[in-house]
Amino acid sequence: MVVADPNTLTMFRVKGSLELRCQLDSTEASHIQKVLSRAFESLRTQMKSESCVFTVCDTPVIIWPNKGVFEDISPDSKCDDVLQRIQATKKKSKKDLSAVCPLPCVTSVFNHFSNLYLLVEVTKPGPLSAPVISKTVQKSHFLSATLPLDCAVRTHCKETIKDVCDRLVEALTQQLCEMEKVMLQHIKGTTLLIPEPLHFLLPEPKGLVTVIFPAGVPDKELETQRRELHQRFELSDDRPYFRRANAYHFPNEPYKDGYLRNPHNALTHPTLENGKVYMVQGIYSYHHYMQDRMDDNGWGCAYRSLQTICSWFQQQGYVEQPVPSHKEIQQALVDVGDKQASFVGSRQWIGSIEVQAVLNHLLGITSKIMFVSQGSELASKGRELANHFLTEGTPIMIGGGVLAHTILGVAWSESTGQIRYLILDPHYTGSEDLQVIAEKGWCGWKGPEFWDQTAYYNLCLPQRPRVI
Repeated sequence: MVVADPNTLTMFRVKGSLELRCQLDSTEASHIQKVLSRAFESLRTQMKSESCVFTVCDTPVIIWPNKGVFEDISPDSKCDDVLQRIQATKKKSKKDLSAVCPLPCVTSVFNHFSNLYLLVEVTKPGPLSAPVISKTVQKSHFLSATLPLDCAVRTHCKETIKDVCDRLVEALTQQLCEMEKVMLQHIKGTTLLIPEPLHFLLPEPKGLVTVIFPAGVPDKELETQRRELHQRFELSDDRPYFRRANAYHFPNEPYKDGYLRNPHNALTHPTLENGKVYMVQGIYSYHHYMQDRMDDNGWGCAYRSLQTICSWFQQQGYVEQPVPSHKEIQQALVDVGDKQASFVGSRQWIGSIEVQAVLNHLLGITSKIMFVSQGSELASKGRELANHFLTEGTPIMIGGGVLAHTILGVAWSESTGQIRYLILDPHYTGSEDLQVIAEKGWCGWKGPEFWDQTAYYNLCLPQRPRVI
């Protein structure tokens, strides 16, 4: 039997939608605000009523949090006991609700996840009455919007399930308050902007927080709100914690583009005497040969390394541009005068200098170049590489001879000089199979002998912008 650590963090997340409907007799701003406020108050009352229902995804378990009714579960049950029951129920259940909610799984941030779905009972207890139909003829406006609620609370395994449900109801109610503020701030005539809840994982001890932004408003128009959030949570203004690209990605929610994220997380760090590990900070996509219906086998490794770097800047919220294609990379080099027009559509290699030029031209990102006259010198670059990952945290493109790779980290011992490099290899031609990629070393820790000891290498070290 496994005894749960009482300090183990568990995440309960509830998702669902509520319909906001209201009739306007006037389009005056003050009238719209009053009607909207009444509609939101009605929804908050509904969240605290007995009609509020939680279902545990992938199980037949149903909870009425405001009734204190927990089907097959005691309200005083500890969270770790409930989680074990849920897991056991999932194994027995044949019903597949994975399209509605993702399965819970273990992550490096929280030990357990449990996903709930919000429902509202339509029928009322007691005898049914005959319907009454009335007709009123008047000019009016009818506003309707679907509110996407999404709340998450962090708990300890020894808390009771009733306490957790009380906190979830309170979080849903508070989220409706925040949604009301956002909608009232962004009224344009009778047009409403739908509030969008997003979760962000901040440095400890702040943890996971939820922010409401107006959907459809680009990040560049939300800088004032982001600055207020940085002040509220006492965050520095040198990195974009609250851009949409930084939203926390919950376990087992598939990425729509199909690329693997952070395959290095499947690896075990090497052990060096008095050694420390310095890693890429944040999320990137693994780009390699033969993706995107593009046969670049034998010539496109530097392009793929560049795409991985671009994905890092995109997924950290520094840029909104999509990852460039090979042709767009080639066109950028033509535009900056580095290549002739005939270069576009060719199969010519590029190197670190070209990667630096493309990052600057397409994304406005500056880079440092490290020149190494022969591969044997890379073993002495531990301090420089460690400092890069500590201060910048970006993937590094390294090119030498006809090969290019991506360096994601180093394990380095200052006392002994031992070093290992975390290499992401763009020469992989297979499918997005994490097990194969990890076991076959396409993403893996390599020693100094990995490099050609006599070849020269150029390293492109992208610099992280200091922006909010």
